[in-house]
Amino acid sequence: MFTFYLVYRVSLKVIKTIKEITNWEFLQPVILVPTMGALHDGHRKLIREGNAIKGNKGTLVVSIYLNPIQFNDPKDLDKYPRTLDTDYETCEEEGVDLIFAPSDVEMYPNPYSIGVSENNISQELCGSKRPGHFDGVCTVVTKLFNLIKPKIAIFGKKDYQQLSIIRQLIIDLNYPIEIIAIETQRDKNGLAMSSRNEQLNEIEKEKASVIYKALEAMVNSGESQSKHLIKLGKSIIEKESQIIKIDYIEVVDRSNLKKLKVIDRPALAAIAVFIGKTRLIDNIEIDFE
Repeated sequence: MFTFYLVYRVSLKVIKTIKEITNWEFLQPVILVPTMGALHDGHRKLIREGNAIKGNKGTLVVSIYLNPIQFNDPKDLDKYPRTLDTDYETCEEEGVDLIFAPSDVEMYPNPYSIGVSENNISQELCGSKRPGHFDGVCTVVTKLFNLIKPKIAIFGKKDYQQLSIIRQLIIDLNYPIEIIAIETQRDKNGLAMSSRNEQLNEIEKEKASVIYKALEAMVNSGESQSKHLIKLGKSIIEKESQIIKIDYIEVVDRSNLKKLKVIDRPALAAIAVFIGKTRLIDNIEIDFE
């Protein structure tokens, strides 16, 4: 383990304290990829986009922090995968310049009493199912933006609601930060890449491919009535797998995530399911012509 650690320190800076990150002299521009660790090929795509933007200048920062205040269920936090050593290895392979990996004590000194909330977009979809979740997301992202001061931050579209909230946070809090959204990366069977996939066995992973099948069928149906799309998605999931419990299937306005009765503007089909105790989300954009 000691030799492994030395390899990292030669080419990859790892910072674990707020004092050091705030005093660090970044080469500009700073590009941030925020993560909760358990990095997979989807994260690699975000990092590679950051490197492509940076080119031969600037600083590519990956934050690795499993944010406890965005978990409304302590058991969910406990079972979330933690793979810090392999995360460091992934970052080094992908040419990351700096990792910010603080502890909970660093991020939330006791007593902790101030947070950041979004009160519109966060009320829809997962926000209605996971109370307090997006308050935790907004708070930790605000702290990361304040500490690292990126010019660009990169997020994936898999958590479309999170992406939408962060875009609103940038506007409402006047951050001079560009948000870049990257398409969802998928396994060969269509399952959206997620750290939570590691909680599934091989049979469950294969069964979970029905989520994307349902989304594709919805977007390709040509149907404009949301209720018919939702019925179609439910029928596909319920027919193909008995181990999946649907949390929600919705068709929403892509700009504000409000439910749509008729697709008369750019829309989003969004799905959340449980496979055992593991909750998975996915979505697909529906273009209006």
